[in-house]
Amino acid sequence: MDDMDLPIQSNTAEPQPAIAIPKEIISYHIALAHKPTASIHYSFARGRGKDPILVVFLNGLMTDKVTWIPVMAGIIRRRVGTTTGFPSMLAYDRYGQGMSDRDPADHGKEQGHGHDCKDAADDLHLLLEKVAREQMGIEVGQLHLVLVANSIGCAIARLYTHSHPVAALLFLDSIMANSNFDFWPDPDDPNFDKDELPSDVSVEVLREQRAKFAVIFHPNTINKEGLSRRSLAKLLPYSDRPMLGKEGKRPFLTVLGHDFETFADESLRTMGTPIGLSMKYSNPVWHKYNQGLALLTNEKLSKGPAQAKGCGHFIQRDGPVIVVDETLDLVDKVRTR
Repeated sequence: MDDMDLPIQSNTAEPQPAIAIPKEIISYHIALAHKPTASIHYSFARGRGKDPILVVFLNGLMTDKVTWIPVMAGIIRRRVGTTTGFPSMLAYDRYGQGMSDRDPADHGKEQGHGHDCKDAADDLHLLLEKVAREQMGIEVGQLHLVLVANSIGCAIARLYTHSHPVAALLFLDSIMANSNFDFWPDPDDPNFDKDELPSDVSVEVLREQRAKFAVIFHPNTINKEGLSRRSLAKLLPYSDRPMLGKEGKRPFLTVLGHDFETFADESLRTMGTPIGLSMKYSNPVWHKYNQGLALLTNEKLSKGPAQAKGCGHFIQRDGPVIVVDETLDLVDKVRTR
């Protein structure tokens, strides 16, 4: 294991906070001009610092903005009363998530495939334009954006950064955007060798897991949010390109992946996936993807990939203090750039 692969854990002995909403975090709902019949719900904390930094939290598919409250609370607690103060922060539910309304653009389109990650990135920009004006009294172009994303939120963050300036990004177990999650051996392949399977995996179990994952994770599968993944592999065909930002203005980037053992245990518990499948196939493929992500900015601006110790796929849930540490590290880098 080289330095880039070393596990990351909290730099402090601070206990993980309970999901309690500090008074500094206030909830709002607004309608965006291009979709006036639907409300977006968001939580916002106005920063105490002088810098126009806005940390934006981007959800995965199976979470909502509530999962970021411990992180936001931890950042406030860590920096309140300091000379720099805490940064402004925004967590929101995309259309179809949490408390937000369904996306009106889906009306009349194929169920579950009415909008995709590019649409979500465009919606994010319009949301940020309005939040910047109404909450901070400035234009979005004046903000130093720090995007903190989990799972498919990382894909949305990449697409957003392709079109708009972003100062820094924190990827938390990014979705493998170019994959249909068919990374296990195919028992029907003529070159398949059952003797290469882990000891806890039979051919029958392999077939069962492949079928289960295809039903749940294939890009054609619809989700409650209505966010289509069909176009994702075309939108982001590679993990290591195109680079983020423009030459001379590349963003800071930190890439964290799940803890291999924690993820394997979690997969066994929730999906019945044998430990051997996760350790031999899933984890190495995911880590290789994360290695590519770390190349999306200049080497001196990149950190990782590393494993978030003790965390499964939802790192902000399992290790909020780790996310606090890494977010503030990026905020400080942006402030002193």
